[in-house]
Amino acid sequence: MEEIRINKFLSEAGICSRRQADKKIEEGAVFIDGRRAEPGSKVKPGQKVTVDGKTVENGKEPFILIAFHKPAGIVCTAEKREKNNVIDYLNYPHRIFPIGRLDKESTGLLLLTNQGDLVNKMMRSGNAHEKEYLVTVNKDVTEDFIRGMGNGVPILETVTRRCKVEKLGKRRFRIVLTQGLNRQIRRMCEYFGYRVVALKRVRVMNINLGDLKEGTYRDVTKEEFAVLSEMIADSSNEPVWYKEQ
Repeated sequence: MEEIRINKFLSEAGICSRRQADKKIEEGAVFIDGRRAEPGSKVKPGQKVTVDGKTVENGKEPFILIAFHKPAGIVCTAEKREKNNVIDYLNYPHRIFPIGRLDKESTGLLLLTNQGDLVNKMMRSGNAHEKEYLVTVNKDVTEDFIRGMGNGVPILETVTRRCKVEKLGKRRFRIVLTQGLNRQIRRMCEYFGYRVVALKRVRVMNINLGDLKEGTYRDVTKEEFAVLSEMIADSSNEPVWYKEQ
């Protein structure tokens, strides 16, 4: 291992993403050979790195990518101060963190990993990866509603990207997003006077929830990861707002 920046070291060790590593460093939770790390600090071969008092052994962690069926009430954070955080709920034997988020009230597919670079490629806003949801609302779904949802909705001082929307029943529809604004589907529905009663994510890119039982998880298969790797191979670091203006 050559000398590398501390945030990259922690990411490659599967501790957290680089952004999360920077936050840990700013909080004073990271030490190199007993000295508090600073943003930009570098790690040399043989140096001892600790995070939250625990020693980090780069390259020793196995590759982890799991699919979890999140129940309602669980919060997609590794923050221990949140009593309903997903990490404590899973009690997984290795350090992992969620790829993206699902609202506390929402259910469905959540991916978790120990690979910081994988998180970055899947979550950067400019990469436009698909996420599919099944939604139940509080009143009848109309064709105007479906059309409006798909054509872009003004929320959060922007207009949502055009998306695929399909009516499934009297009060149910399917929606496929390629962006992840805060509480996006709920805000989109509210714009048209609808309230979300139930929201379940059933797919992230090529990985499907399938018949995975609520509250349980499985390893993402080698075949699934091979396809996923191809899909993110050319993912851009350029933010989507720059592309669209």
